[in-house]
Amino acid sequence: MTEKHFTPTPDQSTAFREALGCFGTGVTVITTDSAQGPRAITVNSFTSVSLDPPLVLWCLAKDSNRFDDFNASQHYSIHVMAEDQQDQALRFARDGKDFSHAEWSQDDTGRPQLSGCLARFDCQLHARHDAGDHLILVGHVEHAMYRTGKGLIFKRGQFGGFADLI
Repeated sequence: MTEKHFTPTPDQSTAFREALGCFGTGVTVITTDSAQGPRAITVNSFTSVSLDPPLVLWCLAKDSNRFDDFNASQHYSIHVMAEDQQDQALRFARDGKDFSHAEWSQDDTGRPQLSGCLARFDCQLHARHDAGDHLILVGHVEHAMYRTGKGLIFKRGQFGGFADLI
């Protein structure tokens, strides 16, 4: 096994991505309602921030073709995807406008809510923070749900699952 040492500069962006890819993450799909209809985006940059108040964050690439819809959003839902939702997560990664492959409904704020996820966090925008080529969106969790099951994991460009012990 060979270690690669480098300074993360723009010309080393591939190596930096590969190093970041060593960290396995859960897969989430964020949904919101826009003037043009429901929108979704698949992200793995999701984490808890605070228990009191209940805050979570995710990061939105500024060069995303969905940037304007999510940057303008005041309400969104974060769905922690189950292992059997890999196809759905991939489809939303490619196209955030097509919901025909998903079972979903809208809540009273218009947030699209996907069925079958392991957890869902219905958020109101709390804060936006500029962070290089991304925007950090902090959401105040207004409602949450969860269930047991295998979670969808992403590491080094591959999907896998992780089962609950219960």
